[in-house]
Amino acid sequence: MAEPLVLAEVRDAVGIATLNRPEARNALSPELMELLAATVEAWDADEAVRCIVIAGTDDFFASGADVKAMSERTFQEALVTPTARFWPRLAAVRTPMIAAVSGYALGGGCELALLCDMLVASETAEFGQPEVLLGIIPGGGGTQRLARVIGKQQAMEMVLTGRRVPGAEGHAMGFVNQVAKKSSWLEEAIELAQVVAARPPIAARLGKQAVLAAEETPLTAGLEQERRLYEIAMATEDRIEGMNAFLEKRPPSFRGR
Repeated sequence: MAEPLVLAEVRDAVGIATLNRPEARNALSPELMELLAATVEAWDADEAVRCIVIAGTDDFFASGADVKAMSERTFQEALVTPTARFWPRLAAVRTPMIAAVSGYALGGGCELALLCDMLVASETAEFGQPEVLLGIIPGGGGTQRLARVIGKQQAMEMVLTGRRVPGAEGHAMGFVNQVAKKSSWLEEAIELAQVVAARPPIAARLGKQAVLAAEETPLTAGLEQERRLYEIAMATEDRIEGMNAFLEKRPPSFRGR
């Protein structure tokens, strides 16, 4: 019996989804994308899961879309492909997500990593948007997320040349949070996820929502949204527990209420 295209496990309060299509360098087939989205959505609805890690293998995070399938797709089919729904489904996830990247993260693989809220990269990681070499452009958010994180000029260079960016350079550009040794990249990503999972889950989700609002709203509207989310956090039991624990000099016990 063949292994699933996404290996899923929950370790404490961290959901770990590992892309598992090694024979195709973890290319994002429609079947893999559907299973990954369904797995992450199920965890998003599970109060026991407080942070999510999306990982690949040592050699490949994801090499991009399935080029063979794309080459056979007509223009009409491209307009209605179900894979287009994958990106907004993952973007709608409220639980914090961390990409754990080793090896190649190219095309859709780079876009998947950028969609996550934080990114831990192995020293062997390489990121790129090589779609221009195939006569197309990124279609999963690459142009938009890169421009917002690293600026127009550097995003233009990556998109217009297809140049690959090593993990250390991605860290200098600002889209990689941590660069890890090739022997510990997954463990370090999980450790970061465990730190997030130990925080009050409602506050973590509200914080994610507030930061993402900065990408889509003018400053005044973003500040108003932040204030509304802050007021929601103030109404939680976790806020009372956190402040009481601080004053009483004891570890807090957050329950997600």
